[in-house]
Amino acid sequence: MGLYLREKLDNGAVISVWKITESEEELMNSVSVPNDELEELSFIRSSDRRKEKLAIRALLDCTFDEKVYLGHHDNGRPFIQNNVIEISISHCNDYAAIMTHPVDHIGIDIESTLRDFSVVEKRILSEEEREDLSSRDTNTQLAVYWSAKEAVYKLMSRTSVDFESQIKIEKFTLRDEGELEAFFIDRDGGKTRLELGYRLFDNHVLVWACEE
Repeated sequence: MGLYLREKLDNGAVISVWKITESEEELMNSVSVPNDELEELSFIRSSDRRKEKLAIRALLDCTFDEKVYLGHHDNGRPFIQNNVIEISISHCNDYAAIMTHPVDHIGIDIESTLRDFSVVEKRILSEEEREDLSSRDTNTQLAVYWSAKEAVYKLMSRTSVDFESQIKIEKFTLRDEGELEAFFIDRDGGKTRLELGYRLFDNHVLVWACEE
């Protein structure tokens, strides 16, 4: 199918989503893959995983006029080697997503809501967040919590983060799309307020995080 969504936010960030319906061969023939990424692909055994990587490359080709080279910091945060633009990346089965911003740190995450997220409640939600869970569409709400915390984690780009105590998502009412308020709490107690948005579609949730 190709490019599924492209949306520019009010703060200048751009979100792009690719729906992966192509075969691996079709994707490979339609994108420009740098040699180092070709080598990386050769070590990936899963065809689905390789297609996710190629879909990210397809999104990069659609986003940038010139060929760009993707790198990763020691903590795993992606960056464009030949462009100063900020970027965040996520992929999940049938979809791949990227988010870019000229200067600000950002984070994006996409997940399938068909997964069982029950473990999220016990492992990464605070007591207050658990109390805010509704009895309706609980798994989808947990998926939003998980994806939101992942997006915040990617934006903050810290190591050894405790998702339960350091990333707080304020109470929200589940809708097809909406906004979330989140806080990242440093180990010294300092708080950073972050603005998040989310969208539910095709049994998936997409969450993005921006600096306030």
